[in-house]
Amino acid sequence: MSAAAIDQVEVAVIGAGSVGIAVAYYLVVERGRRRVALIDCRPAMSFTSARSGENYRNWWPHPVMTAFTDHSISLMEQIDRASGSRLDMTRGGYALASRRERPEDLISSLYRGYDGAPGQVRLHESAAAEYRPSQRGPWADAPDGVDVLLNRALIRRNFPSFARDVASVIHIRRAGSFSAQQLGQFMLEALAEAGVRVRRAEVRAIAAAPAFDIEMTSEGGAQRVTAERIVNAAGPFVRDIGAMLGEDLPVRCVYQQKISFEDRSGAIPRDMPFAIDLDGQHLAWNDEERELLAGDPAARRLLEPMPGGVHCRPDGRVDGTRIKLGWAYNAQASDPHAEEPLDPNFPDVVLRAASRLYPALAAYVGRLPRGLHHYGGYYAMTEENWPLIGPMRTTGAFLAGALSGFGSMAACAAGSVCASWAAGSPVPDYAKALSGARHADAALMAELAQLGKGSL
Repeated sequence: MSAAAIDQVEVAVIGAGSVGIAVAYYLVVERGRRRVALIDCRPAMSFTSARSGENYRNWWPHPVMTAFTDHSISLMEQIDRASGSRLDMTRGGYALASRRERPEDLISSLYRGYDGAPGQVRLHESAAAEYRPSQRGPWADAPDGVDVLLNRALIRRNFPSFARDVASVIHIRRAGSFSAQQLGQFMLEALAEAGVRVRRAEVRAIAAAPAFDIEMTSEGGAQRVTAERIVNAAGPFVRDIGAMLGEDLPVRCVYQQKISFEDRSGAIPRDMPFAIDLDGQHLAWNDEERELLAGDPAARRLLEPMPGGVHCRPDGRVDGTRIKLGWAYNAQASDPHAEEPLDPNFPDVVLRAASRLYPALAAYVGRLPRGLHHYGGYYAMTEENWPLIGPMRTTGAFLAGALSGFGSMAACAAGSVCASWAAGSPVPDYAKALSGARHADAALMAELAQLGKGSL
């Protein structure tokens, strides 16, 4: 192999998914760095980022994650405003539905997530309660906070397509949908104007002394980049880059799936928010289906109690017809280097589960629509399901990863915070808790273990 040409940069960002692009973007536009390399062996945003649910929300069961996503949404709004609504941000909210009459634990988690901010949590217990219904309209016109509907008549009036046994709805208002691809494209264009383009090359080795010497291969042959600092934003492959630096990152990859299709029967009204069924369930199978599933070791679990979290929403334009369904019930880690483990049962499974919340979807069970798109992506995640953004143990190396199923909605804040870490600039108050330093904070880790996974 011929000797590789050596390029010298200030910061090398490894990974050109939504998060890596955002790190490079904020290094350039916020921190004034110009010698930035953005490296990926694939086209930008063509792997996990291409499978984004393109949803966002600002509520989580812990104020750190709420502050983090609030920051990211504000940054997205800045870009949407500056680009003439290019991100197509809608603000229909998230509607979390349950058959529990008054889920006190969930209501308490709302107050905890919003850190007790006054007026953020509004309880509606009367059929005549003043409640502003959902509209998938512009984000600037939407309310903030969360509305908790605890009256069945009020729920039926405002969510008539929900099953009649739904007894409570938590409507998170600073939430909705956006175009993750347009967000990434906007950033890539700004980077190109600053002279930063994606370098299509595969990182093969990294030496860390005194500067980082990055060996890469591409169609054009061997390449080398030396960098004063590096950012590991390699998505499902963050552990690979970590291993090149002698670090074993506490991240695993879990493959989750979605479907989308033309909702010709109008089962989900176009003005509905992103809806999540919080309740677990037993899927409804007939005797023949049960026998078939029982005989398949890979599918047998579908006969057992299934977790909550199946979600549905109108997809694309408000005047369109496509809908999107997902259910992150898989808990088994996968190797992102292997063939993607698409489950042929998933479309039927998610339709059956979603039809409990939206009964009209039952018309599609056993009659999957033509043109249905079944796809998936890897959730790179820590055990506590919080991201890792900040310094690695290797001096001069930084990490922006483990963003699980919230990478697109959190990309802006993840990029801004990681860029600040890498540039030696001040970071937000919440940032330390999202870095690897939290694993040394016994009190915080105990709190997160008490909360559970912390994600819907």
